[in-house]
Amino acid sequence: MRRRDSRIGGRDRQGREGVLARLRSLFASRSGQHDAPPPRRNRAQFNLRGRLKLVVGTLGLCAVALVGRAVDLQLIDNAFYQKKADARILREIPIPTSRGMITDRNGEPLAVSTPVASLWANPQELSKYPDRLPELARATDLPLDYLTRYVSQRADKEFMYIPRHRRISPGAARRILALNIPGVFSQREYRRFYPQGEAMAHILGFTNIDDEGQEGVELAFDTWLRGKPGAEKVIRDRRGRIVENVDLVRAAEPGKDLTLSIDRRIQYLTYRELKHALLESGASSASAVVLDINTGEVLAMANLPSFNPNAVESGQRESHRNRAVTDLIEPGSTMKPLTVAAALEAGVVTPNTLIDTNPGWMPNGRYRTTDTSNHGVLTVTGVITKSSNVGVSKIVAKLGDQDFYEFLRRFGYGQSTESGFPGEAAGVLPQPSRWSGTTKQTMSYGYGISVTPLQIAHAYAALANGGKLIEPTFVKGQPQETSQVLDPKIAHEVMKMMQTVTEPGGTAKDAAILGYHVAGKTGTARIASGGGYSSRYAAFFAGVVPVDNPRFSMAVVVMNPDPSRRGYYGGRVAGPVFHNVMEGSLRLMDVPPDDIETWLAAQAKAQAKKGLGMGDSGLGKTKPALHPVPNPQSTVPATPQGGAP
Repeated sequence: MRRRDSRIGGRDRQGREGVLARLRSLFASRSGQHDAPPPRRNRAQFNLRGRLKLVVGTLGLCAVALVGRAVDLQLIDNAFYQKKADARILREIPIPTSRGMITDRNGEPLAVSTPVASLWANPQELSKYPDRLPELARATDLPLDYLTRYVSQRADKEFMYIPRHRRISPGAARRILALNIPGVFSQREYRRFYPQGEAMAHILGFTNIDDEGQEGVELAFDTWLRGKPGAEKVIRDRRGRIVENVDLVRAAEPGKDLTLSIDRRIQYLTYRELKHALLESGASSASAVVLDINTGEVLAMANLPSFNPNAVESGQRESHRNRAVTDLIEPGSTMKPLTVAAALEAGVVTPNTLIDTNPGWMPNGRYRTTDTSNHGVLTVTGVITKSSNVGVSKIVAKLGDQDFYEFLRRFGYGQSTESGFPGEAAGVLPQPSRWSGTTKQTMSYGYGISVTPLQIAHAYAALANGGKLIEPTFVKGQPQETSQVLDPKIAHEVMKMMQTVTEPGGTAKDAAILGYHVAGKTGTARIASGGGYSSRYAAFFAGVVPVDNPRFSMAVVVMNPDPSRRGYYGGRVAGPVFHNVMEGSLRLMDVPPDDIETWLAAQAKAQAKKGLGMGDSGLGKTKPALHPVPNPQSTVPATPQGGAP
């Protein structure tokens, strides 16, 4: 029984195992798993050593690749990647340098450069903080919408100047930087300052926002004055701040100083007297030039209206013109000494040759050449003294056209004086082939020819210097070319003739200087307009002092004076300017008098008047009037086209 039961139990177990096997087979067929898992003995046969070799080989290749890349970065292509890195943090920034100082002949500063600050910003950084823009706008006094638009338009750049805040005072820059607005910085620059202001403006000129010369001496000597900015390498952080100075690329070279021939004292004196003349005469403009006769150096050159070179933007562009070297004018009667000198050189007249000027006029084509009155018969010296248009016309008729033309060319008319001043005009001196029948006649008394005030002073300096013409210069001690254009004896004779102009009976008594012999010539010329001549005048006086030992040559031009005030004659309008400037200059330069007798006589007369006044009143209030100024004329006789003294 037990065996039977055991057999039955065995069959049952085998049956259950068979059912389970069939179920597994069915499940595997439905799930797609046809292959049975490998038996345990296959796992035991796995090659562990081969797998380790594969892993180690792969890691080795990666290490070799990394080492190769490092070699490429550090050794092979080092410059390229170094440049990329430097571009992010390393910057080369300029080192500003000061412009050379300009001084007058005595070392007084006329133009200096002072350190200032310029505000700039990194738009990329600043645009990340739009909430700080209102604060920056208030601090810089800029409209918020304008500043916002200005920054947004440059958002792709790394540098921009803050509008209207370049070259400001360092204190103002520090107050804005104290706000710690991200992306806002300052840099050091230099600004030009002119202590003499308007008085020296036309000579010095001015510089622009980049400290480059724009006009005058600043432009003429810009390369000499400017210097060379330096450069250094620095490391900036991401906000643009300098964290380290790396290297000095090149040192800054400051500009060289320049010493002018100008005397600051004489310059101011000239400017002051011109301004006074404009106020008294109601003229529209005026110019004056003072030359050192022995060296050709320009001691003073003033023009009105003027401008403030420290605030160029606020002035009118018209006032920037240096009229003494750029404006062309017909010289009027200041031409007469040169005409007489040409005749003396040609031997057609002597100082005592008689010239009949009756009846006070002579034909001039369709017009007349007239004098202010009928002077009758005059000597050649008298023609200069009375400024006779008729007399000088008859003198020039004795000269050949080519001879007269070449004589004026020798004295520098019709060509530049080579002073080196920017924009200097050469003047107009037509060749004889272009003359008409009356051209030479009108040229003899200053019409049909155009010159600058500098050319007039230059020609008169040659007469005073024994016929020696020296090129004018604005630089002290600069050697200039010299040429002998006239025989010294003839030059001396002409000077003596010109001396009579400032003596009793002459046309320029207001230009006389007590204690000194003054040689000069007045001039009054109609101003050309619309192919003819207007009713406006230019008043001239050109002279030399002292006659016996000439030191200064000066030309004064006053344009369009009001006839109802002091009139429009050169002796009345321009003569006093010459007197006041030269009197002060002679005193400043310690020039000894050459007419001591007249000075002593005047002193004795003054003392006598003073004693008489004390005897009458006991107070001694009476003062000698050594240089009386006539009362302004209320009416002035009309001057014909030929001109007036």
